[in-house]
Amino acid sequence: MKRNVCVAKCCMFTLACLFFVSVSAQEKVYPEPEKMTPGMSEFWVPQPPVVQPGDQYTITAPSDAIVLFDGTGLNAWKSSKDGSEAKWTVKNGAFTVAARTGDIETKQHFNSFQLHIEWTSPVEVKGTSQGRGNSGIFLQGMYEVQVLDCYDNETYSNGQTGSIYKQARPLANAMRKPGEWNVYDIIYEAPTFKEDGTYRTNPTVTVIHNGVVLLNHTTIVGTTEYIGFPKVVPHGAGPIKLQDHGNPVSFRNVWIREL
Repeated sequence: MKRNVCVAKCCMFTLACLFFVSVSAQEKVYPEPEKMTPGMSEFWVPQPPVVQPGDQYTITAPSDAIVLFDGTGLNAWKSSKDGSEAKWTVKNGAFTVAARTGDIETKQHFNSFQLHIEWTSPVEVKGTSQGRGNSGIFLQGMYEVQVLDCYDNETYSNGQTGSIYKQARPLANAMRKPGEWNVYDIIYEAPTFKEDGTYRTNPTVTVIHNGVVLLNHTTIVGTTEYIGFPKVVPHGAGPIKLQDHGNPVSFRNVWIREL
């Protein structure tokens, strides 16, 4: 009798094991995942807007750019000092700093943008270091990208051509000889601010000088002070401002694309 009971128990145990194994095996059977196709990682809308690029030889403005200087007049600019008419001189398709008349700035204000501007230092070299071919491009009227004749002209590295003045030194010196035209292409991302006036996101800038990257998505930490250190000053959209540093630096072919 005992033997029959044992056999019965063993059979029941065996059946239970087989059932468990069978259920477990069923639980581990998964359907084959859908095979990836190229289209699964493609998105088609929205399409980027069509923009006709400028001529690669004359570097004319793209079709969606705001032209800030077309070679004929300073209608897009005003005096930074009192808002009056810009007093710099216009000649032969370029405009030149008129010393001691003050900075000029665009009448229109901008946030993030792509800026194209060409400039040249005087053929006749006068001065050394920061006294030679000095001007500046202020982004949103706040942050200076240095304009300086750094051709065979030593100065402090965070004040060289293409620097964020007194903050970020350029990765290279791509300066052309005095009297030759230089090209800046500047991509700028405007900052955002917290309620307490500090940066939520810092402004950043990329500066390409004559086809050479000088600053690569560089963080700007505050205002560009001549004396002292950067300050965080809350602000909104601002102008492009050009500096009168007393040197007859010339500019041409200025256009901007809002981002």
